[in-house]
Amino acid sequence: MKKIGIVLILSLFVVTSLFAAGSKEDVNTLTVGATPEPHAAFLNLVVEDLAKEGIKLKVVEFTDYVTPNKALEDGQIDANFFQHIPYLESFNIEQGYHLVNAGGIHIEPIALYSKKIKSLSELKNGSTIAIPNDPTNGGRALLLLESGNIITLKEGAGITATPMDIASNPKNLKFREIEAASLPRVLGDVDAAVINGNYAIPAGLTANRDGLIVEGADSPYVNVVAVKEGSENDPAIKALVKALQSKKIKDYVAQHYPNGEVVVVF
Repeated sequence: MKKIGIVLILSLFVVTSLFAAGSKEDVNTLTVGATPEPHAAFLNLVVEDLAKEGIKLKVVEFTDYVTPNKALEDGQIDANFFQHIPYLESFNIEQGYHLVNAGGIHIEPIALYSKKIKSLSELKNGSTIAIPNDPTNGGRALLLLESGNIITLKEGAGITATPMDIASNPKNLKFREIEAASLPRVLGDVDAAVINGNYAIPAGLTANRDGLIVEGADSPYVNVVAVKEGSENDPAIKALVKALQSKKIKDYVAQHYPNGEVVVVF
């Protein structure tokens, strides 16, 4: 009887252990890298929604545009959410990476800001303008300045334009190429700066209120969920994109970004 009792106890222990192990396996952990605002904010909003589908969403915050792509390519994270399509495509070409768009979520209009002038007409000859130093956002900044008739770019310069592609510069503007994340901090040191939305928003800058030139709503720079090629059809990734393309996110944007700082595309 003692032997039978011991066997039963051991059997129950094994079954319980297997059940516990199975429960852990049933929880699908999805690690997503993101810049703080609005990307990480969006992700944190859908944590509970994904938990109901058996997906544990872990959000890892980054403050630059390079590390989250490296972490994704190296397999340290499952997805990232911070970049627009032209940046993703350019990064793949430059680094030989294999990242793809799993779904578009929103646009953050880029804008020209200044603490020294209140209108473009006040921009003086020889003024210094800071722009992002990465190829796609630098080109995006120059296209914005061209749309404001401040400069003219060489024909065909496109989204990868650099200051070397400026064909006409009537005000003899000087350009400082600076890491995008640092642009709000140097705004007071230059005459104006073109700043990406995800860095302008935390700095208290609103495109439609503070921008001297604001990117149009037809912008091709849609922010996407990026994954390693081959993972775009993973059920957990599809669930993540669906959660981000939801009414909850639309309502959050309407409430927190009423001045067009963020524009959803779904």
